[in-house]
Amino acid sequence: MRAIFLEQSTVKLKTNYADPAPGPGEVLIKVKLAGVCHTDIELARGYMGFRGVLGHEFVGHVSHIGQGVDAKWLGKRVVGEINCVCGKCEMCQRGLSTHCFRRTVLGILNHDGAFADLVRLPVRNLHEVPAHVPDEDAVFVEPLAAAVQVLRQVPIDSRTRVTVLGDGRLGQLVAQVVARTKCPLVLVGKHDDKLAVADKRGLRTQHDRDVVARRDQDVVIDCTGRAAGFQRALELVRPRGTVVLKTTVAGNPPMNLAPVVIDEITVLGSRCGPFSEAISLLASRAVDLTGLVTRRVKLDAVEALFSSGKAGEGLKTLITL
Repeated sequence: MRAIFLEQSTVKLKTNYADPAPGPGEVLIKVKLAGVCHTDIELARGYMGFRGVLGHEFVGHVSHIGQGVDAKWLGKRVVGEINCVCGKCEMCQRGLSTHCFRRTVLGILNHDGAFADLVRLPVRNLHEVPAHVPDEDAVFVEPLAAAVQVLRQVPIDSRTRVTVLGDGRLGQLVAQVVARTKCPLVLVGKHDDKLAVADKRGLRTQHDRDVVARRDQDVVIDCTGRAAGFQRALELVRPRGTVVLKTTVAGNPPMNLAPVVIDEITVLGSRCGPFSEAISLLASRAVDLTGLVTRRVKLDAVEALFSSGKAGEGLKTLITL
């Protein structure tokens, strides 16, 4: 099969990569559409030291099933949760399976990803996509679930002052999801064209250069994809406020943690979220994805996209197979 393979920060198209074989309780999915995430770009820069097939946002059809899998899954159009867990360790037993001590993570940690003709996943990771949700929306389930996770972790209501830092694809999704609480929210970014997309949805936006750091925000959510985003969040959050980190970056940038201690700020990491809620939002059209897709490319063109440095340009790049 074809696959986009990462090794030593080099992204290559392999045309004869071995087809995966489903083990007991696993399935193979024929990928139809995949999405490029900022994490994919950071992986290519050395984040996590990953070696393997990239990609964790996808939609496709189940093509093969392993031992013990109900045949009803064959042909189903599905998306898949990215954490492949043991179900037995302490974290799994506590209901924290996304932090399973033995987990592999699709396209990120010891598990080949979805930038390929076929991808392998446990059947328990699958979610069937409603018939009326198009592929172009379904491929957003994983990042939308990550946006929903913020509301599971932080109490936000109509009185909570919230700033979302970062006008990229994740920042746009987080802003839409959090804005459903009717809180006073502003999306801050550095790109006029991206902010204009949010403006059309009725979101309040502001260019970063115009933001005055008054340290009056109850919650600041960093979706910048840059190490500097955390320090910017600390300039905006009030004492005893909360900073939510959605950013992962390669390297070990220096940072000043003194304000966290002095102002008693809660810093909260936020990662994967509930697929079922994300699918419900898409099915009910409660989230608007119009304008978020910047380009569509064939799988064969992905190597050139990464080598040119253009993989992160615009909002969302979709890969068609």
